[in-house]
Amino acid sequence: MRIDILTLFPESFSYLNSSILKRAQENGLLEINLIDIRDFSLDKHKKCDDYPFGGGAGMLMSAQPIYDAIKSVQDDNSFIVFPSPSGEKFNVDIAKELSKKEHLIFICGHYEGIDQRIIDIFSPLEVSIGDYVLTGGELPTMVIVDCLSRFIDGVISRESLLEESFSSNNLEYPQYTRPADFKGYKVPEVLLSGNHAEIERYRKEQSELITKKRRPDLLEKIKN
Repeated sequence: MRIDILTLFPESFSYLNSSILKRAQENGLLEINLIDIRDFSLDKHKKCDDYPFGGGAGMLMSAQPIYDAIKSVQDDNSFIVFPSPSGEKFNVDIAKELSKKEHLIFICGHYEGIDQRIIDIFSPLEVSIGDYVLTGGELPTMVIVDCLSRFIDGVISRESLLEESFSSNNLEYPQYTRPADFKGYKVPEVLLSGNHAEIERYRKEQSELITKKRRPDLLEKIKN
């Protein structure tokens, strides 16, 4: 998969070149490119924002630099994503669908957002990572890219995908590693027993208990 990220702050994305994502790129499973929107500004000072028509607080990202940045990387297989507080709530189903695309283009808004005409022209998928507002689209883009990349074949093991939170509308069970006793806090005996059937039963019970306590809404999805 190829991912092109359009941003005013490409230096924000060092995280995407570390750990699992770095390995995925090195193995040819993922290609991530950072495109500086300022490079496409026709303003002599590379300005990419202006005052909104009708007044209001803050500045708005101008249409022209974003439009030309998109056109520089867009092809017939491109799918455009715009992280926005006004978008559809991001979840694992959206991540899976995005992971199937050949080419993703992310538009990172900033300041008070982007000119509406970019949305009207390109009809991007607008996605929100939560009911709050951040200073820009860089962090949401990293969250979405990190999440969807896990569903690309070969990036992580299938076993990890099957057992993690939300894979079955349940939250993940507690996990432990050595030592078996840390400051008096001991690993549950069943996990040390070697009885795989009992371990699986224990983990399922714990997963359901945690989900019932913290996210009962997920259990309603299972019923429906």
